[in-house]
Amino acid sequence: MSILVDGNTKVICQGITGSAGASHTKACFEYGTQLVGGVTPGKGGQKDANGLPIFNTVLDAVKATGADATMIFVPPAGAADAIIEAADAGIRVICAITEGVPVQDMIRVKEVLKGYPRSTLIGPNCPGIITPARRVSGEGANAKFAGGCKIGIMPGYIHTHREDAASGKSVGIISRSGTLTYEAVWQTSQRGIGQSTCVGIGGDPVRGLGFIEALALFNADPHTDGVVMIGEIGGTDEVEAARWIKANMKKPVAGFIAGRTAPKGKRMGHAGAIIGGADDTAQAKIEALEACGIRVAQSPADLGSTMAAALGLRL
Repeated sequence: MSILVDGNTKVICQGITGSAGASHTKACFEYGTQLVGGVTPGKGGQKDANGLPIFNTVLDAVKATGADATMIFVPPAGAADAIIEAADAGIRVICAITEGVPVQDMIRVKEVLKGYPRSTLIGPNCPGIITPARRVSGEGANAKFAGGCKIGIMPGYIHTHREDAASGKSVGIISRSGTLTYEAVWQTSQRGIGQSTCVGIGGDPVRGLGFIEALALFNADPHTDGVVMIGEIGGTDEVEAARWIKANMKKPVAGFIAGRTAPKGKRMGHAGAIIGGADDTAQAKIEALEACGIRVAQSPADLGSTMAAALGLRL
């Protein structure tokens, strides 16, 4: 099983005719995602290079295809309106991949989305979400897959379906960092551990799905055996998640906090990765996680082994 998306999810791309939208639509389509169309205002009635229909509005796309998920590659100035348009059309899972969305716009989006409780926003400034497909042929980047759902920019071939995993185990992965998401996926896959679903929640200070919401979903998923939670400096989300884990989580959690050497007051990479006080530092967050019984990897290179140890595996 999985959370939020699976092989039955019908996906559209907002911004399908832009260079990024077109490129990643192709990659998701080839992974086996059930992509059913895209949206570019003014280009309705056309088809993209994959033969997918293009619509003028999200509502048109939903009516014609039954789409229930979207990935957004709309430029920053229009991303907020694209998110709201998707929610208004009844889209259930909204992945905003766009980087550089103004914070003020996201504050408005968060307020508007309170009126759409059925819609889950992932991002912005995120790699998206993937529920791994079964490998049907080939190896590495040439592998062919079926039955999964990849929404966004994650490299599909490094992911492992539970049934393809040597250990028979699968873990959920939640991360503020895109590249560290891929690292956790690669390391768990190399140790014979599959992934139920991987979610890149994004590195902006104002975003959709957070750690606690994702943890609750993984906690309820019978085929998620543990969770890798990757955080970074800035904000208090990881500390609040650690407390939630201690009080509610029934499955082992392995954690990692990026930014040990970051100087105070200087933004590092992500818009939300900035130390504003003593509680925002990597060390403070590591101590909070450990105090709540979470195994914490001391280096990105230890993500897989830390998760394997938390699961009690000897691989």
